[in-house]
Amino acid sequence: MPGKLKVKIVAGRHLPVMDRASDLTDAFVEVKFGNTTFKTDVYLKSLNPQWNSEWFKFEVDDEDLQDEPLQITVLDHDTYSANDAIGKVYIDIDPLLYSEAATVISGWFPIYDTIHGIRGEINVVVKVDLFNDLNRFRQSSCGVKFFCTTSIPKCYRAVVIHGFVEELVVNEDPEYQWIDRIRTPRASNEARQRLISLMSGELQRKIGLKVLEMRGNAVVGYLQCFDLEGESGLVVRAIGTACTLDKLSSPAAFLPACNSPSKEMKESPLVHPPSHGCRSTHNSPIHTATGSRLTQNFSVSVPTLIYTGMGSGSAGKEGGPFKALLRQQTQAALEQREFPFLTLTAFPPGLLVHVGGVVSARSVKLLDRIHNPDEPETRDAWWAEIRQEIKSHAKALGCHAVVGYSESTSICEEVCILSASGTAAVLNPRFLQEGTVEGSLEQRIEENLPVGCGFCHIPYDELNMPFPAHLTYCYNCRKQKVPDVLFTTIDLPTDAVVVGKGCLIQARLCRLKKKAQAEANATAISNLLPFMEYEVHTQLMNKLKLKGMNALFGLRIQITVGENMLMGLASATGVYLAALPTPGGIQIAGKTPNDGSYEQHISHMQKRINDTIAKNKELYEINPPEVSEEIIGSPIPEPRQRSRLLRSQSESSDEVTELDLSHGKKDAFVLEIDDTDAMEDVHSLLTDVPPPSGFYSCNTEIMPGINNWTSEIQMFTSVRVVRLSSLNLTNQALNKNFNGLCENLLKSLYFKLRSMTPCCLCHVNFTVSLPEDELIQVTVTAVAITFDKNQALQTTKAHAEKTLQRASTDNDELLQFPLELCSDSLPAPAFPATKAVTVEKASPMGDGNFRNRSAPPCASSTVGVVKMTPLSFIPGAKITKYLGIINMFFIRETTSLREEGGVSGFLHAFIAEVFAMVRAHVAALGGNAVVSYIMKQCVFMENPSKNQAQCLINVSGDAVVFVRESDLEAMSTQQSAVNCQTSCPGEVTT
Repeated sequence: MPGKLKVKIVAGRHLPVMDRASDLTDAFVEVKFGNTTFKTDVYLKSLNPQWNSEWFKFEVDDEDLQDEPLQITVLDHDTYSANDAIGKVYIDIDPLLYSEAATVISGWFPIYDTIHGIRGEINVVVKVDLFNDLNRFRQSSCGVKFFCTTSIPKCYRAVVIHGFVEELVVNEDPEYQWIDRIRTPRASNEARQRLISLMSGELQRKIGLKVLEMRGNAVVGYLQCFDLEGESGLVVRAIGTACTLDKLSSPAAFLPACNSPSKEMKESPLVHPPSHGCRSTHNSPIHTATGSRLTQNFSVSVPTLIYTGMGSGSAGKEGGPFKALLRQQTQAALEQREFPFLTLTAFPPGLLVHVGGVVSARSVKLLDRIHNPDEPETRDAWWAEIRQEIKSHAKALGCHAVVGYSESTSICEEVCILSASGTAAVLNPRFLQEGTVEGSLEQRIEENLPVGCGFCHIPYDELNMPFPAHLTYCYNCRKQKVPDVLFTTIDLPTDAVVVGKGCLIQARLCRLKKKAQAEANATAISNLLPFMEYEVHTQLMNKLKLKGMNALFGLRIQITVGENMLMGLASATGVYLAALPTPGGIQIAGKTPNDGSYEQHISHMQKRINDTIAKNKELYEINPPEVSEEIIGSPIPEPRQRSRLLRSQSESSDEVTELDLSHGKKDAFVLEIDDTDAMEDVHSLLTDVPPPSGFYSCNTEIMPGINNWTSEIQMFTSVRVVRLSSLNLTNQALNKNFNGLCENLLKSLYFKLRSMTPCCLCHVNFTVSLPEDELIQVTVTAVAITFDKNQALQTTKAHAEKTLQRASTDNDELLQFPLELCSDSLPAPAFPATKAVTVEKASPMGDGNFRNRSAPPCASSTVGVVKMTPLSFIPGAKITKYLGIINMFFIRETTSLREEGGVSGFLHAFIAEVFAMVRAHVAALGGNAVVSYIMKQCVFMENPSKNQAQCLINVSGDAVVFVRESDLEAMSTQQSAVNCQTSCPGEVTT
């Protein structure tokens, strides 16, 4: 499908002074697409040039339109020397290739330079004319829509969910090419940015081709990542879920919806809101050892974790034939797919039937063993190996699909850790294959799956399990068995019955390792990984019980490798599910020496733990209703009363009889914890301070137990960099310092948001990295949403609408973070002999103003009111149109770090510039918001002795158009009046 790309350069403003003699600039513009370049005339002596150029026309194939970015370069003309570069603008043409998307890109774009940052703005108009071409051998995938959101987009419905799509592209990194030694840092950075933009476009096109082969038209849950492998190359990877989507054209789809997706689902059945349901059942993590193997590329596959409950029970008497029929239908729908994975964390109602457990796999690889760095086959084989392991564990759990699936890497020098995780599940096949399931099965599903607890029921055969499990009858329906604890990588289902409110639960762990090279280094990391993962999950389990809760959602585990340490960070949202048994308390048990003071200390610790559990139940309003045996008609199995943190040698034999290591088809191992380490675990449990009064936090989109949101919403990003000054730290000191760093970061956020109470920090996303030796970087993105504490949780629709109208009146002016580019210093964490710097940048919903650093104070430019949020929805508003994906990569470098305010000022300014450029591109598409926004990568490198620093940031999101519900109501009222006047022409409407 050939096409014609037309570009017009209108004007520029607030350009920097390039001629010191006249304090002005002789600016002109180069417009480049592919190998064709056009130039405008030189506009002499002006900082606000008016070019008003003719239309520059490029005749290209649609394949090039998808791969190539439009490159606009602003330069200062010099007669006797080389022209000086002012900055560049990269414009992605792909959003213009959708049939439903924008027809023109028009607006003011920030002119960006990798050394000086934003240097003014340029007004550009871009149009694309496509011609029909029925070439069956074409290599383009025009028309395939991409969505970052991990749920079905709000104004679409899923006809068929085809399954998993993945692709990766490899190239040499310009930063490590020989020519980099002779060219300037600006040229090197721009070559890198251009290459990454090209690779990103090519990757998106190739995934689109796979979607077309599957007869789909969209990719949902699109996740693109960059692997900076140094001299081994540059890898761009992407995964997603191929779907066939239909645009909702029913007027009901655009009627005012409620304030939260949970209500939206009940009131608008045509819209598929987040309906999450994945569980991993467990009480004590069991490692299914797959062993370690050395291949030509050196591969060590770390044991996969399958989380299961402990104990025994009998299978439910009902649902046996139904389960067999459902499993048979699902298997038939999925067996044609190599990897039946879904990157969705929220699902259309009825898609998710049961959850089997969380499965994860990690592998350590050596990058210098890649024979040909430019070929992707080696890396494809690595990921295929990981995915096959995930798939096999899902089958062992009686499941045919993996939902909430994600992949990540951690790279240090030549060592790369590949990680993949998801939740094994049973899906309803009517979403997976069109017209394959009869209506009777759908009726059986509705009859056999009680609302609010069906996803908790175990999908595997209790009499032939590969692991021991502690099961009880569901506390909701009493028909099927459920585990005592659920872990899942997805969001909370909207129909789940939750008692009280949820909370953010984190497990943090640091481990020192010796510096080594090649195989020795990879072997050391491989030996550490299983133990680290076990300890991380032990922390999660203990903290969950300390909160008095029995389920985790949105579980995300990161294992980050550095030169001399490994760091683990797990985040999840804890809730109390009414269908699961009441969690037992935490009891300290162990061999007690003949020392009265020790016994007294143990008793004191036990009392503190019991008091903490009681306080947490009161704080999070966990008051489960009493279940009467007479009413239920069947006995309630006794739940576990305690979880042992300390285990003595005298009791180990009893524990072995309870945990049968020879049970099942695969070997497993359990890590024994000695008394000293376990006591440190107890102390770390009690040091977790709950949020201040009026604050709640979670890492999922919706805070469990709260649904009366207002429209006051504010996104922010925080980056904290800490440099260790001493290498003589122990594991215990590292853990204490890492805990202090994360806790202080959260406390600083609560302090800054204190005037917004009551509020909740939703979608809290922690990312930890070790960019250099002795350097720790923690990045946090989240959104603060206020809620009405005086409003009852179960309100009537009329009351909710009034609250929305009241809350949506000009909340944009209530900003908690100033948008000025000043260095914002927060209290430093309690690191001994360390230097800490921090940067925070808020993106208030409704303010697009950005002040140019290089311009005088009076020269401020307004990008427009473009809202930004990591959520897939906007409280108090309705998304009416998706304009395309925003996927941008920026590099920023400085040789004057101290003059720019140090690390804090440098990062603060860079993040503000990223916000401004994202807003400008969305506004140029005709959008007014970015949803599902995420900063996927923030790589910071510093050289203090040379006063230098470099930072790479990758962000993505969905550009959308939204309408406030109050405006929709006014439009609906006006339309009703028009309809009334049309139907009754004889009457006069006043």
